[in-house]
Amino acid sequence: MIPAAFDYTRVGSVDEAVQALGQHGEDAKVLAGGHSLIPLLRLRLAFPSVLVDVGRVDEMRGVRDDGDHLVIGAATTHDEVMHDDLVRQHCPVISDVVSQVGDPQVRHRGTFGGGIAHGDPAGDLPALALALDATFVIAGSGGRRDVAASDFFVDYLQTVLGAEDVLVEIKVPKLGSDWGHNYQKFNRVAQAWAIVGSLALVRRSDGSIDEARIGLTHMGSVPLRASATEQALAGASTDVIADACDQAAEGTSPPEDLNARADYRQHLARVLTRRAVEHALGG
Repeated sequence: MIPAAFDYTRVGSVDEAVQALGQHGEDAKVLAGGHSLIPLLRLRLAFPSVLVDVGRVDEMRGVRDDGDHLVIGAATTHDEVMHDDLVRQHCPVISDVVSQVGDPQVRHRGTFGGGIAHGDPAGDLPALALALDATFVIAGSGGRRDVAASDFFVDYLQTVLGAEDVLVEIKVPKLGSDWGHNYQKFNRVAQAWAIVGSLALVRRSDGSIDEARIGLTHMGSVPLRASATEQALAGASTDVIADACDQAAEGTSPPEDLNARADYRQHLARVLTRRAVEHALGG
């Protein structure tokens, strides 16, 4: 389909972006890489009158070291994030997950922040941000504020971002060498959205599991944590993995569509979570 007519403006700073959004309100949308927004425009599921292009705002590009955290600019492309030395050294799970986003063309044009701000629970990055306990820095007319990943996603394709808000950067904690990770994604065809995905972050010492964080993809209207499995694994030996992962679908309400029924998605969540945990532990 052909998108509805719209105006286009390119901004050079975050403040200019906030100002441009403030002038147009709900009629404006932020454009970075466009790989989340443009399909919505073509299907006329979104029809803004103005696109505000932040793709060349230097402040929103790149990765920097911030002590215990890495800070990733929202307009940094997936490919740039995937190959960044700081990411590979301090939080390699990000590189691994981003490498499974779309295809090379998408990864070279799509942006890390755009994949999160889109708020699609079938996307790979929202579950990653949730499992990492990431923090989002948002600029708006009232200044800047930090929002935890657990508070960011509101409903299907809805986040806390207001009409005048811009996601500027994402803060993620550095993970030490005692953390293992693995992302298991099941999709119908290569490069398609995940039917279900499970991301496991596991910290282990002295033969037991100290902590586990598990993010689930496409198991509800927002990305979810497999809280029951996390609790069952914390402080336990590796002997309990199977029983703990059988609880991965608890509290979920997965959608039903042409690809899968809800009970099938719940089955996948249990199977993929067990695989992810075992791989994260080096099994």
